[in-house]
Amino acid sequence: MTAPGLIIAAPRSGSGKTTITLGLQRALTRRGLTVRGLKCGPDYIDPAFHAAATGAPSANLDSFAMPDALLGQIAGEAARNTDIVIAEGSMGLFDAVPGPAGHTGASADVAALLGWPVVLVIDVSGQAQSAAAIALGCKLYDPRIRIAGVILNKVASERHRRLVAQGMERIGLPVLGALAREASLILPERHLGLVQAGETADLHARLDALADAVSAAVDLDALVAAAGETRLPGAGEHAAPLPAPGRRIAIARDAAFSFVYPHVEAGWLAAGTELVAFSPLANEAPPPDCDACWLPGGYPELHAGTLASATRFMTGLRAFAGSRPVHGECGGYMVLGRTLVDADGTSHAMAGLLSVETSFARRKMTLGYRRAILEADGPLGLAGAGLTGHEFHYATIVAQGEDPPLAMVTDPHGSEPAPAGSRRGHVTGSFFHAIAVAG
Repeated sequence: MTAPGLIIAAPRSGSGKTTITLGLQRALTRRGLTVRGLKCGPDYIDPAFHAAATGAPSANLDSFAMPDALLGQIAGEAARNTDIVIAEGSMGLFDAVPGPAGHTGASADVAALLGWPVVLVIDVSGQAQSAAAIALGCKLYDPRIRIAGVILNKVASERHRRLVAQGMERIGLPVLGALAREASLILPERHLGLVQAGETADLHARLDALADAVSAAVDLDALVAAAGETRLPGAGEHAAPLPAPGRRIAIARDAAFSFVYPHVEAGWLAAGTELVAFSPLANEAPPPDCDACWLPGGYPELHAGTLASATRFMTGLRAFAGSRPVHGECGGYMVLGRTLVDADGTSHAMAGLLSVETSFARRKMTLGYRRAILEADGPLGLAGAGLTGHEFHYATIVAQGEDPPLAMVTDPHGSEPAPAGSRRGHVTGSFFHAIAVAG
């Protein structure tokens, strides 16, 4: 059985996609449906909320960084033995970067590839019938996709709703629901997006409140009926996202280290790899019976003092790195370096396994897709191997040190190759988050 799917998207960021997606997922789950969530684009945080809302795993679909076979593999797993897939778009529906047709990072690429209709969430604050012009533009902009209807968000009154609905009727788009502006339904945020699901107070009460609001405002029967048949490109093909760095991987997992793509872990597990979690914040060292260590991204800048004083973790990590590969992504890279300066300007000694020094006090947002070519053999693959991924961080490098780079990277806009990351002995790290082996 392959379930039908929908993509909840919007003309722009900040329209309310995430809260409405979570409300829909929870409301349909409470109806007794088996619901799976997926997230378009490189986002670590939203899939964890989807999993909490549905009680089932979520994952990412990235039309820039993933080949069709991997996209189909992830979508197929989600749609198997499921009643409906409710996927969430990223940014605006058509927002993209330069890339081959169908592989630009736009949520519309995923909708076109998988055959899923789009439900548009439109923030109608400050407008009435003009919202229909925006919806009409989305309806006509890309003939590959179908807009199944709209959900109106931040509706001021019943009169306001009627005026907006008149415009939608004129362009032939059904209004599947209308939600009023309600500040209590907004989830808390921090610098990289929402506060993580595991750190959100009363998470399930918040999800139930979202489901209550959505159930009262959205025609759930019409929404389910709008879902479209799932098309699976590359059916039967197996696409390994990333090579496993070992057969038994010690993986840091706590509030400081949590950004691991579900499809990467699933690929490792499918290859027979065992993942053994440990918590640096609890002063746990990498288990010595593992043959590789992975420090994911996350929020080490919020816990720098605790990490610096975690002597058992630091001592064990250094001993582990003496004979086995250790890799740090983004936040993990910062912890492998010499020092990390927190938001208050306090410098904390880190593991010193790499020469890089980073600062969260000197903040600068870095965001975008990357293509990387590895400079040497290591946990991410062999020298010369290509990877696709992205960067998203506010920390800056204040001193690179003497270590050679991990990779040469470019962005989709035609930038010249530039050195990125560091390597020394068995240790590697970079702000680059790897998503898949380049096709």
